[in-house]
Amino acid sequence: MGRGLSAILGDFGVENVDGNANLTSSVSFVPIDKIDTNPFQPRKEFNQEALDELAQSISRQGVITPITVRKMPDDRYQLIAGERRLRASKQVGLKEIPAYVRVATDGQMMEMALVENIQRENLNAMEVAFSYNALLEECQLTHEQLSERVGKNRSTITNYLRLLNLPAETQIALSEDKISMAHARALINVEDPEQHIALLHEVISRQLSVHQTEQLAKSCKKPKPVSAEKPVVPQNIMAGQQSLKKYLQSEVDVKRSRRGKGTLTIHFNNDADFQRIMSLLVEKKSSE
Repeated sequence: MGRGLSAILGDFGVENVDGNANLTSSVSFVPIDKIDTNPFQPRKEFNQEALDELAQSISRQGVITPITVRKMPDDRYQLIAGERRLRASKQVGLKEIPAYVRVATDGQMMEMALVENIQRENLNAMEVAFSYNALLEECQLTHEQLSERVGKNRSTITNYLRLLNLPAETQIALSEDKISMAHARALINVEDPEQHIALLHEVISRQLSVHQTEQLAKSCKKPKPVSAEKPVVPQNIMAGQQSLKKYLQSEVDVKRSRRGKGTLTIHFNNDADFQRIMSLLVEKKSSE
């Protein structure tokens, strides 16, 4: 799917629309008042200034790139892709618009609408994330299949889907371009809700860089619990350890709990060394 819409739509001829025609794949001039909006449209917000500029262009040159619709049973059409062009065309009073006419399922509509918008790079990060998630759930795609459909690496898709775990306020800030996706990826590591929102407000108010946000996010992580200090070995036991080490000419380890319980470990290098140590211990005991 990453090869472009031509790979999805194929090549088409141009013809006028007859309301009763059973069109499957063609470029046609479709009456605008017969086109219903796409319920699977991933873009939720449209910049009015950008629409005005597009409307001016259409009024001078017409619609250069056809929209994409699907034919419905009731002699109407449903928009698949090209809502900005459709809105701008209505704004300048056009009665009809060139369109690719397709036969498509709901899943195919969703796929084409998403791919078309992603290829134009006019979705914000949250819109892409919601669209990826919708494709996974509604079309029952695996991450690998979705990667092939949209021509994106699996890691890229995973990074977008992680945005869905952000608090609602952070998602809104990302949608409104108050923070970047890189900022959001740093903030997602702050799991405490109060710390997260406080840091979000600080990032926005101080216009912090991504690096500064990452550093603050790290400082918000809960410190690892400090391990309990080792019990202090009494001086007389340490002296005994050193005397035994000197007498046996071998390493001697002592471990002692706060209650006085512990272990005494004598190291030996081989069987002969073990016999040597045993002889010294027996000799010491006999002399006593």
